[in-house]
Amino acid sequence: MRVLIAPDCFTGTLTAEQAARAIAEGWHRSAPDDHIDRQPLSDGGPGFVDVLHDARGGDLVVVPVSDPLGREVPASLLVRDEEGARTAYVEAAQACGLHLLGADERDPRLTSTFGVGQLIDAALAAGATRIVVGLGGSGTNDAGAGLLAALGAGDPRALARGGGALGALGDDAVPGLAATRDRFAGVDLVIATDVDNPLLGLQGASATFAPQKGADPQTAQDLERHLGRWAEIVARTLPAPRDLLTGQPRRLDREPGAGAAGGLGHALLVLGGRRTSGVETVLDAVGFDDLLLGADVVVTGEGAFDWQSLHGKVTVGVAQRAAARALPVVLIAGQVLVGRRETMGAGISGAYAVAETAEQVAVAMADPVGTLADRAARVARTWSPRR
Repeated sequence: MRVLIAPDCFTGTLTAEQAARAIAEGWHRSAPDDHIDRQPLSDGGPGFVDVLHDARGGDLVVVPVSDPLGREVPASLLVRDEEGARTAYVEAAQACGLHLLGADERDPRLTSTFGVGQLIDAALAAGATRIVVGLGGSGTNDAGAGLLAALGAGDPRALARGGGALGALGDDAVPGLAATRDRFAGVDLVIATDVDNPLLGLQGASATFAPQKGADPQTAQDLERHLGRWAEIVARTLPAPRDLLTGQPRRLDREPGAGAAGGLGHALLVLGGRRTSGVETVLDAVGFDDLLLGADVVVTGEGAFDWQSLHGKVTVGVAQRAAARALPVVLIAGQVLVGRRETMGAGISGAYAVAETAEQVAVAMADPVGTLADRAARVARTWSPRR
């Protein structure tokens, strides 16, 4: 039997490559005669650049950038010549990722996307005429104000202090916004994201994602108000583009994906970016449909399979591609937090959790490779025919 193993990262514990190796090791333990192919994946979040570089090559350009709290960290962008255009792939999480923060440092009132702007600035300096920015796994909720500051839109001392400082800004906070947008004239700016949330509202950045980044309910409400003020400042400073069909101004804060990565999507839309699916971008880049040829079963996985997984994450993207070829998809996740109806509806034939109790979670966190491999070994005994 031919098995294709194609997981996302297990956030906070394993990279996608490490997860793929662990699953493959466990599967081989129970089914040594199966042929196993591995293809680590990303939805635009952590691992985006590494996955694309491993699959397609190119030059990695290392850039020192600011992390969410302003500390210098190394980051890299991938530069490739594609179809006559110089393309740069940027992974926002390398500069503003939640994994860069300790548990006691997670405070979306204070964290900034300034470092992401530095990465994009480096892409421009490298001569890129197409810049693909992968969004996901952020520890920020500043609507991309820090990013815009790094690119010259306004004073970093005011804009790179986190989402909690946006509410006190004056109407003249981004005097260089038009000039910053002009820097992207002739550049195809692509926003590769795993979510389609707007900037504001019940499905917006603050209400949906800020709690995962350390916000309590009151803080999330405050951030919603601050981001609303920020959207107002931006709209007053730089008139929105008009819809080509209706001729009416577009509300960029309401655009799908504006709320991605704590509102980072909004800043990129302001600069003229266009949104696309992060996982579809990666699946196309690695030639996933070709990898499916000859496969008998596909194994995917992630840290936690929950309601967010059903909307643009790697696991469901894999299931949709496999379904087109009538291939069964097996999910192995750290935790499975939705029911069988949801997993079956997503095209997943079987869903298996590494840990189901608090004690099992603690064991898995202490030995993520070993526990994932052990679970994969048990799953293989179900899915690989005995000889």
